[in-house]
Amino acid sequence: MTPELAALAATAFLHFAIVQWSQRALEKDIGREGNVGTREGMDDSLSDATKRLRRALANHTENIGLFIIAVVLVEFTDSTSLFTGICAWLFVAARALYVPAYRFAWVPWRSVLYLLGLLSTFAMIIASFF
Repeated sequence: MTPELAALAATAFLHFAIVQWSQRALEKDIGREGNVGTREGMDDSLSDATKRLRRALANHTENIGLFIIAVVLVEFTDSTSLFTGICAWLFVAARALYVPAYRFAWVPWRSVLYLLGLLSTFAMIIASFF
């Protein structure tokens, strides 16, 4: 397995962990009954921390697609290299740190980590052209 594919697999495990963290926070705020229900009108019942976790999860989900594209491009174009491997693992590290940075409101580190993940993804895409 290439480092890029290993990073993609790690991203799947990371996503699972983020979902679990977000769901536990949600259940703490609205209880098990609320969590298994329709969740309509629950935003008023959520703590700021839970709202931040849910936004972090949404942001993470939005960014996985670009990373998948980057990995597919470097794999299919046979452009994998030390550089793309480092970029892939930078993405994983940045995303792993991004969620707690969002949850605990680490300013400006949340934005720095977001940018690091985004830039490493686009660096992989650009590398696939060479």
